[in-house]
Amino acid sequence: MGIQALSIYHLVKSEDLNHHRTLFAGRGAEWLVEAGFIAAANLLPPEFILCVKIHGMEFRRPVRPGEIIRFVSSVVLTGRSRLIAYIRADVNGEEAVDGFITFVYVDEKGKPRPHEIVINAETPEEIALQERAKNL
Repeated sequence: MGIQALSIYHLVKSEDLNHHRTLFAGRGAEWLVEAGFIAAANLLPPEFILCVKIHGMEFRRPVRPGEIIRFVSSVVLTGRSRLIAYIRADVNGEEAVDGFITFVYVDEKGKPRPHEIVINAETPEEIALQERAKNL
């Protein structure tokens, strides 16, 4: 299976801000996880997907009230039961934040189980993302 990208959008409102009047990192992390989860849930039943770890979330620019932030997420690497999603968020085409998130596919008892999904990177960009994910 190739890498599939999904997008979600959020309007940054006053309740999303920190004391500097820019996007609060906690809210950004919430949206990052949500976007990654949607990418994983596009491949597997959502009730059996658990978030395990956020890797290297990094803000590149402040996000201000009234801006619309777009999160583009893709599952870029899989293992036996894990899925690693890469999420990049931008405002008007300018990168604002990115990071990786590891999810695990579980059974009814919450134990990891195989999902049998294999992600095939095809472009140089996809191959580079997959290599970054392997080194987490």
